[in-house]
Amino acid sequence: MQFLGTLDWIFLIVYMLVIAGISIWSIRKSKDSPTDYFLANRNLGWWVIGASILASNVGSEHIVGLAGVAAKTGTPMGHYELYSWIVLVLGWVFVPFYMRSNVYTIPEYLERRFNP
Repeated sequence: MQFLGTLDWIFLIVYMLVIAGISIWSIRKSKDSPTDYFLANRNLGWWVIGASILASNVGSEHIVGLAGVAAKTGTPMGHYELYSWIVLVLGWVFVPFYMRSNVYTIPEYLERRFNP
């Protein structure tokens, strides 16, 4: 059994310090309203929002599971993730509507659009 070497520990500690520094900097930034905190003061582009949704959706278990299903049933299921870029396109289409309506969530948008 191999353990972490000195260089591994150095990289791990430097990584943790960088993450802690970014976290502390982010916490100390002024967050005056919920819009600043939850919506980044509405300064993000559609591609950032789409990439965030894609990154939230695809995890390691997702990739391993799709690889397992593809190995068991054939490659069509493995090709499923090739079309995940469509989330970015959907962000490009729908985010401007949500930004103009000044809502925080999609259910809130639907409530304003179609009544409670």
